[in-house]
Amino acid sequence: MAKTLEALLRLQSVEHQICDVRRRLASRRAAVAAQADRIARLESDLAAQHDQYMDRQKSAGAVELELRTREQEVDKLRTSLNTAKTNKEYAAILTRMNTLKADNSKYEDQGLALIQAAEEAHGRMGEIQQQIEEARVQTERVRQESAESIARLEGMLSELEDKRRAATSGVPPKELVVFDRIAAKRGGDAMAKIEVLGDKPPHQYVCSGCNMSLRAEHANALRTRDEVRLCDSCQRILYLEDMIPANHT
Repeated sequence: MAKTLEALLRLQSVEHQICDVRRRLASRRAAVAAQADRIARLESDLAAQHDQYMDRQKSAGAVELELRTREQEVDKLRTSLNTAKTNKEYAAILTRMNTLKADNSKYEDQGLALIQAAEEAHGRMGEIQQQIEEARVQTERVRQESAESIARLEGMLSELEDKRRAATSGVPPKELVVFDRIAAKRGGDAMAKIEVLGDKPPHQYVCSGCNMSLRAEHANALRTRDEVRLCDSCQRILYLEDMIPANHT
């Protein structure tokens, strides 16, 4: 009777359950964190849109101020036309007026474009704010649902850890160290069954953990001795089908 391997298989069964519960716990916790991250990203987007809105508002104000200044200059030049003393002076004032008017038209277009861009940024701010409010409602719902699941899973994990401590009592210390090392590296999957291929000898042997070929001596040794043998490739602890305890699950 391979008592050590049977004990290890019982331990492996509990280890699988523990890993499954831990994955589910991590998933639930990640769901809450993901909602918080989404809100943080939205708030960052909102701040960026606010900065754009303020920048465009400021630029539009500067353009408007420049336009008013230029229009005032046009008004002064229009008055100066009436006091021009020579045709040359009149022509110079008129040329300056026309240049300013042409430039003012460009400033008007620029100002309108900046105002439109500011309005668009303000509109996006409203959309993002709405998304933030919806995300906060969603986050609270996920947090409440997750809190219940997390509490239940934590209770299951505590019970399984007690069960695991009990399961280790049947495993010799040296073999337990090997098991724990492999389980930590393989995500709790420390053992692998030897698959026996072929209806009659010579059989071929394959590790179910990595699907790599095994030497026949592994299976022969396990049939005659109670010892821990590792796959040459993945280093999992090997066992045969007939070693599985009836109540190992």
